[in-house]
Amino acid sequence: MFNVDITGEFIAFFAFAAIMIGGAVLMISLEKVVHMVISMAAVFLGLGGMYVLLDAEFVAFVQVLIYAGAVSILMIFGIMMTKHSGESEPVRPLHEALVAVGALSLFGLFFYAIRTTDFPDAAAAAPAEDNTMAIGELLFSGYIVPFELLSVLLTVAFIGAIALAKKEAE
Repeated sequence: MFNVDITGEFIAFFAFAAIMIGGAVLMISLEKVVHMVISMAAVFLGLGGMYVLLDAEFVAFVQVLIYAGAVSILMIFGIMMTKHSGESEPVRPLHEALVAVGALSLFGLFFYAIRTTDFPDAAAAAPAEDNTMAIGELLFSGYIVPFELLSVLLTVAFIGAIALAKKEAE
């Protein structure tokens, strides 16, 4: 039914998929929040590897740098600097059953969508010579105003966060 050539790219895809799925399962099943963040970082690293397989090196670099690095470290610092009570939420079997039904339904929907989709031939969609250069040219020519507005927005959010933290310290 399936005619698949076992290549290095094929093996790497399943290795990254296993890392991502394993990290996601550990993320929702571990008890300690720090361990959950480390599992989430594994998912981010696996996603970065998937981007490399898709010839999107710039997106992979940004994924690893920002999400696997900065966001994970920020979450760990946030967890370490806040107070936590030792109480855990009670187990609710009805909620767990509903979540299981929802997850299986989502899996079925994805499986149906993937099986019924006609994917284009991989040879027909050749990647650009240098996709990082193409992203940079597009970003600094066609999207310069939104890029600059985003930098102003992030600066204002950073200053606001500092002002709120300073107010709480006083």
